[in-house]
Amino acid sequence: MSVNKFNPEHYYDPTPYEAIKKVEKEERKAVFRPIIYVCSPFSGDVRSNIEKAKDYCRFVINNGGIPLAPHLLFPQFLSDDVPEERELAIFMDIALLSKCAELWVFGDTVSNGMSIEINKAKKKRQKIRYFNSNCEEVFKL
Repeated sequence: MSVNKFNPEHYYDPTPYEAIKKVEKEERKAVFRPIIYVCSPFSGDVRSNIEKAKDYCRFVINNGGIPLAPHLLFPQFLSDDVPEERELAIFMDIALLSKCAELWVFGDTVSNGMSIEINKAKKKRQKIRYFNSNCEEVFKL
């Protein structure tokens, strides 16, 4: 929206200008959502872990973020049981992690794959937040 400091009669009128600018600024803030990397267990009880990961993604959305959970995507076409495919998936995970604003770790255990992601985020000095399986924050780095 284009705002003018002058009213329709061409008199200087800064009050509406400042008010509209403030509203525009608030609207821009409300639109921004950071991309959040969702780090949670996949292996083990895969079916249950997938459902939990979906819940964690919903939690990220409800808290103003855009969730990115590669462990919900890559198993659709890569096998965790094939070492080469697992390595490729981890490589792609790390590539995507570098595009995210933060890493959110969920659950009460940290798997081997999760520890790789956490260590990479630490090396890149990304913000890391830890949540238990009930989505209660327990630690922030």
